Amino acid sequence: MRHLLSMHDLDRDEVLQLLDTAASMHDVQRREVKKLPTLRGRTVVNLFFEDSTRTRSSFEIAGKWLSADVINISAKGSSVSKGESLRDTVLTVAAMGVDGLVIRHQASGATLQVSKWIDAVVINAGDGMHEHPTQALLDAYTIRHRLGDLEGRHIAIVGDLTHSRVLRSNLICLKTLGARVTLVAPPTLMPSGIDGWAAKDGFDTSYDLDAVLPTVDGAMMLRVQRERMSGGFFPTAREYTVGYGLTRERLELLPDHAVIAHPGPMNRGLEIAADAADSARSLILDQVSAGVAVRMAVLYHALAGEQGVGERELVEGKSV
Repeated sequence: MRHLLSMHDLDRDEVLQLLDTAASMHDVQRREVKKLPTLRGRTVVNLFFEDSTRTRSSFEIAGKWLSADVINISAKGSSVSKGESLRDTVLTVAAMGVDGLVIRHQASGATLQVSKWIDAVVINAGDGMHEHPTQALLDAYTIRHRLGDLEGRHIAIVGDLTHSRVLRSNLICLKTLGARVTLVAPPTLMPSGIDGWAAKDGFDTSYDLDAVLPTVDGAMMLRVQRERMSGGFFPTAREYTVGYGLTRERLELLPDHAVIAHPGPMNRGLEIAADAADSARSLILDQVSAGVAVRMAVLYHALAGEQGVGERELVEGKSV
């Protein structure tokens, strides 16, 4: 794996390989000494032009547990705040001899462009409203860990689909793993051209959450991204919750085995009730934990390859 810019970069075998490696990395998290020598001597820069808690901290922890030298740079504390362009910023960082850049940027396609400017490995940590591939991988890992093989499983992705980069990556990832996917949202939050997209990629759409929930194996609730909204996408927060929130009442519609996921951060009381977020079937904290393991797996395959610690060594617990 050279770069990870989109879930389209990975076929089914590569996705499964990453998830299997993540399972080995997850074992590292449970050890008293959480350290592997895999990326010793490598330098990874987390370059974030947008705010982040989970993604940035999990990439930092992942790099450090793999023994890489990790540097965090945010736009607010860099020359970007003085007017420096994205191109000049990444060329400057790359000129210091770094091995990998983990980038989050507000512009869709920014990471693809960066990969054409520099020789270092580029990993997309979220670009505008385009994609967020490592989030999709950790979501799939978490759901798969609870439900088993996702082939034929029915997953509903619910909420603010128009503004979500998580949607696009999750849809590709889940379909790659053989899941059946239904997108649920009010008409104003369905992406433009959704019918053509659905016909091409083979997923379903619905405006009726109550009709979909009894048929699912998992419900993934997406955050209402009010910071990206410039108009009235729904009348009031209460009306959105009544129509599309995972409320206490809607929990009763889910099959007994069905799980609940949310990429975070959550708007409690808007797209998801506290009863749902904190229920036994919720995977939300499991997703956070899986984020470190999955990002360790991504860094491992992108930066170590065959030169790193092998799967057998990981399982047997050879750490430093």
